[in-house]
Amino acid sequence: MTLSADNRINVSSEVGKLRKVLIHSPDSGLGKVVPSKAQDWLFEDIVHLNTIRANEYDYYVKLLLYFLDETKIKGRLTQIDAPAHYRNFYKPDHPDFYHSQQVVELQVLLMDILEDRAIKNQLVASVCAIEACSYEVQRRLMEYSPAVLARVFFSGTSDESELIFPPIPNFIFTRDIGIVINDHILLNKPRKEARKREALIAKYIFFHHPLFAHYRDNIIELTDTQHHFLLPNDSETEKVTLEGGDVMVVSKNHVLIGISERTNSEAAAQAVKKLFEKNVVDKITVIKIPNKRDYMHIDTVFTQVKDEVWVMLGVFSNKHMKGLQTDEVHRVLGVQPRTAQELQIFQFRKEDPATTRFFASLEDLLIDISVVDFGCDPEHVRILLSGNNQFPYDAREQWTDSCNLLALGNGVVLGYDRNDKTIEAFRETGFSVMDVTELLVQLEEGSIRANELKDTLVLMPSAELSRARGGFHCMSMPLLRD
Repeated sequence: MTLSADNRINVSSEVGKLRKVLIHSPDSGLGKVVPSKAQDWLFEDIVHLNTIRANEYDYYVKLLLYFLDETKIKGRLTQIDAPAHYRNFYKPDHPDFYHSQQVVELQVLLMDILEDRAIKNQLVASVCAIEACSYEVQRRLMEYSPAVLARVFFSGTSDESELIFPPIPNFIFTRDIGIVINDHILLNKPRKEARKREALIAKYIFFHHPLFAHYRDNIIELTDTQHHFLLPNDSETEKVTLEGGDVMVVSKNHVLIGISERTNSEAAAQAVKKLFEKNVVDKITVIKIPNKRDYMHIDTVFTQVKDEVWVMLGVFSNKHMKGLQTDEVHRVLGVQPRTAQELQIFQFRKEDPATTRFFASLEDLLIDISVVDFGCDPEHVRILLSGNNQFPYDAREQWTDSCNLLALGNGVVLGYDRNDKTIEAFRETGFSVMDVTELLVQLEEGSIRANELKDTLVLMPSAELSRARGGFHCMSMPLLRD
């Protein structure tokens, strides 16, 4: 079977050149998060929608287009930003929408599948069951056009006068709905009730949209344990929950799976078993991090920058872990400090799953990946630390996603402009640091080409986006990488 570049998906790296990515631009649901429901909807604070849209996320879309689909944006910046065309370029149901096959908008995919009356019937019935709607509401939704219905499913409203459903503001974090591992798709099972509609919509898209038609047999779903419905509601051990922020495809044969606040041990065990059974990868490393809101997913505590460079929270460094382990009081009492106790790293191989390799620290694992999977000299592996490992900036900047970077290519990454000390660490390591506004001007003028950038941290505006508790790694689901 031969696939064209437009319908091929394959991800076997965290840092290979990004060719196709699934995103969702902030919709009006973000502007409907109220303080009393913010934490239920997984937000720490309410955010200002217009700022996120017009002064922050729009830079992300523009930059992605310059790197992945330049013909859609080159020569159009002035027109796009003109008051007469305000935001039309970013509205999936507007004629001026950018419609890229490389920077793929999730809402467009939903609109596409809703053109099929049978799928529309099924999805409306399923969403209404989840949201406990009246039959009258269900009938009314069936009369909406695909564009309006898609907007309702995302934001909860067809206009500003009536809120039919709660919004699902976390859909901007597209990585969590599924992960492409080589030519397979691992679907999520969210931990929180607020994300169940996301999982349902994502499942319909992956199984029904033509973009994924060649991969339907390669979709992996996790299931709840047998007879889980007979167990008490608080029986956490029997639930299966997994989110994409806890899965990293570091090489063609090696996947990392986190056990965290959002992904549990049963889900990790199932994922390991299924990925091995389907011969998707040969090696899987499971990383259990402390179950804390601060960390949430493994990609909030580390991400890869290039083959031999990583960014990580310093509490998981060798120096910190060894300091914990040699504490005299803990040694005498036989008590392991909390961080050391809750960090566990196990590596399994398909040819011999019973043989497990253990790592004492996250830093040891990342160095091992660079050396074993990428052939790097161990002397050249560099681990940059959040906040440049200075208290209290390390914890403050990790909270605002200093460790959650998206690589557009090997060594070219996007991060928030507010993490000053982490930026300082990049500069000290020899990276160039560029503001996105400056970079866009140079890309538009042609004084620099996207593929010419090397070892560069691109700073993105973040006053409001960072309050949503996710960085650009979270806001991307790579579909195709070199």
